[in-house]
Amino acid sequence: MVQKQKNNSSKKIYIKTFGCQMNEYDTQRMYDFASKIDYQESNEFDDKVKCIVLNTCHIREKATEKIFHEIGRIKKFFRNKTKPILIVAGCVAQAEGNYILQREKYIDAVLGPQSYHNLNKVIKKIEEERRKINFTEFQTLEKFDELKKIKNTNTNISSYLTIQEGCDKFCKFCVVPYTRGPECSRSFNNIVQEAKELLQSGSREITLLGQNVNAYNNNSKKLSDLIYALSDLKGLERLRYTSSHPKDVTDDLIKAHRDCHKLMPLLHLPVQSGSNFILNKMNRNHSIEEYIETINKLKLARPEIKFSSDFIISFPGESEQDFKKSINLLEKINFINTYSFIYSQRPGTPASKFKEVPEQISKKRLIEFQDLANGIKINYRKSLMNKSSKVLFENKMTDQKYFGRDEFYNSVIVESKKNIIGKLVSVKLKKFNLNTLFGEIDHYEHESYVAA
Repeated sequence: MVQKQKNNSSKKIYIKTFGCQMNEYDTQRMYDFASKIDYQESNEFDDKVKCIVLNTCHIREKATEKIFHEIGRIKKFFRNKTKPILIVAGCVAQAEGNYILQREKYIDAVLGPQSYHNLNKVIKKIEEERRKINFTEFQTLEKFDELKKIKNTNTNISSYLTIQEGCDKFCKFCVVPYTRGPECSRSFNNIVQEAKELLQSGSREITLLGQNVNAYNNNSKKLSDLIYALSDLKGLERLRYTSSHPKDVTDDLIKAHRDCHKLMPLLHLPVQSGSNFILNKMNRNHSIEEYIETINKLKLARPEIKFSSDFIISFPGESEQDFKKSINLLEKINFINTYSFIYSQRPGTPASKFKEVPEQISKKRLIEFQDLANGIKINYRKSLMNKSSKVLFENKMTDQKYFGRDEFYNSVIVESKKNIIGKLVSVKLKKFNLNTLFGEIDHYEHESYVAA
């Protein structure tokens, strides 16, 4: 694996990441940009850090307050020290930039997710002029052009690669169209080139990212075209993509699941509700019948495929009957993993004006839903016991414990005297809990290699 070169004379920059996988990718790219102006990546903030970036997410409840809480911690730490440059980036910056600049004088700049390629320009301006900066314009195409000029220095075994940003679906609960802008796809060739760079740096698995990743479209090239092209790259063991919209699971994409063995047999396909009435109220633009038909087509193309999903519990207007339809869908599909949350409004979204379901009812529904989901997950994990699973190992936890993931993205831990980082290993699964599978090495599939 290629190691990053450290420059001891560099200033330090620390970026704290909140939220989604796309933010993790954005953080890595911001580090890559900052290295060009002699800022060295730091894993924590200390008194040597000269710049702190909070890369924020606006999806979860009280997102803005969490940022102010974090800034409070930073202010306390640097109370008797030289103040670092503090930049709030990401979706909270995009949605509430002026507000947070006015409320917290400690912040030097806000930088939207479509503008982070201007990070170096912003840092230099703050260093030279010490004035507040609001950089939250939608500049997606310009950002994609700048990304191709900066080598992705990520050396993780499993890496993220953003291929598409923004969303045109306008689900009534979602802030993404307002914080990330309209759908925009990166150049096909630039994506392939960045994938090659990741493989050359030691990556073995790549997850393609997008707010609506299967809406990728660049000069008539679709997500399926990318999957076929990347599957041919030497050194790539595994390929995944997330997050998908059911409306954009096209026949060509289903065929890619059939044809490409490097594309893993797990699809995260958010449904949000099992009720057509609620889906319509959410503006999801698909029915439960269409969703199930898509699931069945994928199973026909790839019989071993499994599914995970997102559910919003107690979306405004959800009756007990609507909720039971979500329960029924959960049982019908047998999702091996679900992410479920009580609806919480996001300012500026259409649903924020809807009358909410009483909190007591919502909490009761969430408990019922998660109890059933966990029961399904436990039964699935029981079925894996004493069976072999192919695991790609990503890192070392302790002297002899290693962490990896199987084909279905389950976390797996084994003990090994041999270094198995970056190796594809057959593991016989022996124990489990809701978060992790534990096993013993059965045999090595093959030695992984560095791409040419």
